[in-house]
Amino acid sequence: MEKVVHYMRWQWIVASAILIAVLTDLRIMSSGQFFSIELPNKLQDLLTLTFSIIIESMPFVLLGIFLAVIIRIWVPAKALQSWLPKYGILRRLYISLMGVLLPVCECGNLPLARGLIARGFTPAESLTFLLAAPILNPITLITTHQAFGGDIHILLARAFGALLIANLIGWLFSKHRRPEKMLTQQFLATCKSEGTHSHTRPDRSLTLFGKELGNLLPALFVGALVAGLIQVLVPRDVLVGLGSNPALSILIMMLLAFIVSICSNVDAFFALAFSNTFSVGSIVSFLVFGPMIDIKMLNLMRTTYTVPVLIQVTAVVALMSAAIGLAVNYAL
Repeated sequence: MEKVVHYMRWQWIVASAILIAVLTDLRIMSSGQFFSIELPNKLQDLLTLTFSIIIESMPFVLLGIFLAVIIRIWVPAKALQSWLPKYGILRRLYISLMGVLLPVCECGNLPLARGLIARGFTPAESLTFLLAAPILNPITLITTHQAFGGDIHILLARAFGALLIANLIGWLFSKHRRPEKMLTQQFLATCKSEGTHSHTRPDRSLTLFGKELGNLLPALFVGALVAGLIQVLVPRDVLVGLGSNPALSILIMMLLAFIVSICSNVDAFFALAFSNTFSVGSIVSFLVFGPMIDIKMLNLMRTTYTVPVLIQVTAVVALMSAAIGLAVNYAL
């Protein structure tokens, strides 16, 4: 059975490579750079959007898997835990600040969060890291400051908003009576299987890299395709028109963040294009909500956390992001 699962994972990896090659060929042909192929406009848009999300995310997914392999195979568990407080709010605060050291966006942080669980961290602690790290990583902070250099309030609201939401989620789920029930059976089986062999570290590293790649690539592709479809089917003019209403602007920008599934390292420049149409609070809600919850990210998180957990996390993050946006609007 294990051999069959291993074979299927590598089939997914090969199929994913072929899919990327096909999308690349179609994108080049539809652009007419070398030779032209006539595609309907909506299909061209779908290919462009899906392809851009995949290509934007792929380097960070690979980097995240690479770092996760190092954590799970090469770093002793005691070394990882030694500099952290043992319990409580202070421990989760330290964990939420780990993202400051990692230049990885939300896609790459998912395999890192999986690695933390495999090394003895609780599911609640992994969620704390997963939600905070995409916003607190150095590239995101720098690009946010560059995009909104004239308004430091947006950067501060985004950073402290991420800290607040991540630690609130961590505190809420730390009360879960059966933390293992927060995780999928497939992921739990993967964690257990790591201790059942005596292969060398390089062999285990290669095996784990293949497993993680096989688990995450299908979720990434499906999430990118769904996000592309929704963007093609829902005209952006409609969203912008609704955004001119102050009462709806925060919800619309959060919906836009959920749909476009753009990388946290560059989303500030995307949001900048809406800064003259939408309120400052709605921009902050976009920048806080998007890296934590979007179509692509939810599909990736389904490989690790159960559906009820994801529903609860989404609800809390959405409410808190909207509240932060309202607070910014009121304060400014």
